[in-house]
Amino acid sequence: MVLLYKSEPERGRIWRALLAEHLPQLEFRTWPDVGQPEDIRYLVAWEPSAELLESLPNLELLFSVGAGIDHMDVARVPDQVGIVRMIDPALTQSMSEYVVMAVLALHRNLLDYIDAQRRGRWAPQGIVAARERRIGIMGLGNLGLAAIDALRQFGFDLAGWSRTPRTIDGVDCFAGSGSLAAFLGRTDILVCLLPLTEKTRGILCRRTFTMLPSGAGVINVGRGGHLVEPDLLSALEDGSVGAAVLDVFEEEPLAAGHPFWSHPRIVITPHRASHTGAMTGGQALLGNLRRHLAGEPMHGLVRRELGY
Repeated sequence: MVLLYKSEPERGRIWRALLAEHLPQLEFRTWPDVGQPEDIRYLVAWEPSAELLESLPNLELLFSVGAGIDHMDVARVPDQVGIVRMIDPALTQSMSEYVVMAVLALHRNLLDYIDAQRRGRWAPQGIVAARERRIGIMGLGNLGLAAIDALRQFGFDLAGWSRTPRTIDGVDCFAGSGSLAAFLGRTDILVCLLPLTEKTRGILCRRTFTMLPSGAGVINVGRGGHLVEPDLLSALEDGSVGAAVLDVFEEEPLAAGHPFWSHPRIVITPHRASHTGAMTGGQALLGNLRRHLAGEPMHGLVRRELGY
C-alpha cells in the first residue's frame, strides 16, 4: 500500500512523518521517486499531469491539497479514481477570519477612511448598526457555513444562497437560479465562496451587480473565474458597486499595470485568504485514509457530476 506525494516539499516532510507514526503500514513516496508505479494506490497532489495519472494503473484515490478541484483537469482523471478535496480546520478558520476582516472593512467604511487619511481630510462616516447591514453568502459548503458562524457574533442580518435548498437557523436561505435576484436584492455586502464550476464561472458579472442595492460591497474569496473583471470596474464606475475586496484572480500573480492595483475602491490580497495547514492538513489526510481503509465515507469526496 503506497501513497505518492507531489506537492510542496516541506509539507510533504511533515506529512511523511505523521503518516509513518500513525499509519505505518502505508509507504510514503515523494515524486519523482515513484518506484514501481503499479504499487501506488493513493496520489496526493495539487495539479497532477495526465502523464502521471496514466502511469499509475492501480490508483484508487487522488487527494487534492486544496479545498477545491477547479485547478485540476478532472476529465483526465480515470473514472474509477475517486477525487477527494481537502477539508482542513485550519483552512476553514483562516477563511472565516478573512471574511470577517473584509466584511467589517466594508461595513465600517475603511476604504473611505484610508482615502481621507491620504488626502489629509477629517471625514467622519455614518455608522450603520450591524443588525441593519445585510450580508449575503454565496456558497453554503463548509467554508460558507463557517463564515456565517463567524459573522453571527456581530449581529448581522445574514442570508445564504446555494445550488440546493438549505435550512440554517437565523439565516435567510435561497436556492437555485430562480431565487438569485431576491437574494441579491437584500444583500448590502456580497461574499462569494462558491466552488468554481461551469455554472458558477462568471457569476460575479454586470447582471449580478445590477441586482444588488446601489453601492453594495463585493468580496470574492472563491476563485478568480467567478469574477468578470471588466464588469466590476464598470460597476464601480457607475456606483452599482461601492467597493470590493478581492483575494483571487483569473490571472495570478495579478499582472503589472492591471487596473485593480491602483483602483481606490478595491482592496487586493495575493490569494492568501486561507491555506492548508501543514499539521492540520496532514491530520485531515490521515483521517480520510483511515476512513477509506475501514470502508467508511470520506470527508470531501467529490461528486463529479456537480464539479465539487
